[in-house]
Amino acid sequence: MVLNYVAVLLAAIASFAFGAAWYMALSKAWLAARGVSPATLQKAPARLGPVPIPYLIAFIAELVMAWMLAGILLHLQRGGLAPSLRNGVISAAFLWLGFVATTLVVNHSFQGAKRTLTLIDGGHWLGVLLIQGAILGGWGVR
Repeated sequence: MVLNYVAVLLAAIASFAFGAAWYMALSKAWLAARGVSPATLQKAPARLGPVPIPYLIAFIAELVMAWMLAGILLHLQRGGLAPSLRNGVISAAFLWLGFVATTLVVNHSFQGAKRTLTLIDGGHWLGVLLIQGAILGGWGVR
């Protein structure tokens, strides 16, 4: 299986940048939904380890996500679905609804998370997948 690794990398970079913008714009609401005060946040890096580590983990996870989405789109292409921006976005939306949103809702329900947190995090992952689907579908996965 030969994938368009440039498109995979671009999809990961673009979706990571989207996540940065998303959480910067919604940081106050996200912190409130988590029940975290600014004072608690100041102590967080010491508990989490070096500050860049969570961002590195997030980027690697989004790179893997883009790679897997490219593989799914390639299999769909081999089954006769023409590669296109539209098909990439629709496939990404279905994957988000079927796997990401459902998992997030279940996890947040058992964790007792506020609905606002689920909406913010769910919106982030929807944006990530739509961006990746658009790039991979538009550029092609081969």
